This record gives sequence, C-alpha cells and structure tokens, in this order.
Amino acid sequence: MTSDTGTAVETERGLVYGPSGKRLDLYRPAGTPGPAPTVLLWHGAGPDERDVLAPLARTAAARGLLVLVPDWRPDAADGGRGHLLESLCFVRKEAGGLGGDGESFALAGWSAGAGATLGVALRPEVADGWRPSAVVGLAGRYDLPARTTGSAPLTDLAAGLDPAVPVHLVHGSRDVVLDARHSRDLAEALRTAGRPAALQEPATDHAGVIMTEFDPTTNRCVPTTAAHAVEAGRLVAGVLTEAAGGAVRAGRSS
Repeated sequence: MTSDTGTAVETERGLVYGPSGKRLDLYRPAGTPGPAPTVLLWHGAGPDERDVLAPLARTAAARGLLVLVPDWRPDAADGGRGHLLESLCFVRKEAGGLGGDGESFALAGWSAGAGATLGVALRPEVADGWRPSAVVGLAGRYDLPARTTGSAPLTDLAAGLDPAVPVHLVHGSRDVVLDARHSRDLAEALRTAGRPAALQEPATDHAGVIMTEFDPTTNRCVPTTAAHAVEAGRLVAGVLTEAAGGAVRAGRSS
C-alpha cells in the first residue's frame, strides 16, 4: 500500500503476540535498510480495537517507523494488564526480527491506552525494570489507575516517582469525551516535578486525533477524510516520529 506521502507501507496482520492468543498488526515502510525506529501503539477502551488505529499507524509508518498495534481487552478480569504487558514483552523480543528496534522504542497510547503507557515509565518494575525511551499520550486521562500498573500516573508523580523519559502529549481542543484539561494537568504536574513535557492541542476531537470519526451505528471509530482529523493525524505521526527517532538515537549512543 502506498501512502499519501508516496511512501509504500507494508502491513502484516494478525500476528499472535503472547500466551493469551491476542493478535497485533504491523506497519512498516517498504524497503527500508536497517532497523526502523519503533513504536508500540495501544488503543483505547474498546475491546480488541487495533483496527481503529490503522489510519494513524499507516501514516506514521510512511514516515519511516515500524508501528505495532495490538488488540487488548479492557474488560478482562485484570483490566487488560496482562494483554498490554504481553504485547510489550513481544515487541522487546521480536521487533528486531520484524525490521525494528526491540531495545529502545517509544510507547504510545490513545485514550485508555495513554495512561497505560505512562504507567510503564513511572513503574518500570512491571516490565522487569525496562522503560520505553519515550512516551506519547494521545487524548488520555491520568488521574485514573493506569491499566498496566493499577496506580494513577498523577498520584505517582505527586509521590515523587519519575518517568525518567521524554513525555509527548497530544489532545484535541474539541474533545468532549475526555477534556483536554486532563493532558494539561499532566503536563503541569510533569513540569512541577522538573520533567519536560510537550503538549499540543490540535483543533479536533477525541476520534480525530487518531484520524477517525465516531460512528454511532457501529459504536466504533472509523477512518475519515475530514480535514481536521487528517491534519491532526499528521501532527501525531510527526510526534511519534520525533519520539521514536529520539528513542533509537538514545539507545544506540548509550
């Protein structure tokens, strides 16, 4: 498949990523030599909605990234923790063989997935002491328990825990599902703790920030060509590129 940037993007769908049997989709630029900067991208609170992130993942892959998007079930007994951490373990072990970098990569999430990403950085013990090299939170809320840790990121920050990696935030200024103040509150808390935090607020809504629109007939987000969503998605793809590119450079220079 060729993107609107003219860059061909390869996809592999339905790779099983762990003992649970859950699956992920892979997006990567075609014909790129060497390991591509890598992003693990988690969807939100809809069960098994990896397809919802396909437009954003393709757009990011066209910029030279390997993007892996797993299914997970927030309605599982553990709130999805097992699926999320399984997918993380898979990427750490297998990304190198899939054309990416499994040692140093960015962790990104949308909506409920956003808090889960920051949770890993704040509490790396859930990943055997590993931290992502950057975190990207898209339209998230951070005063609720993270699905990966069971602890609210804002509470952890107030208690003195340090994510120790760059945090990039994007939140639509027209979001009526999760108000942008949630990301503003996190950015303020990070800065108060002495950590840099980049926050961008494109003129779009909760679905638009991932290049989709909400379809009430299916109760799902679906791809859209609306200008506000396309523009926001391109902005997010740029943020992912910055985060993942920085991750790879940092990993190779250490």
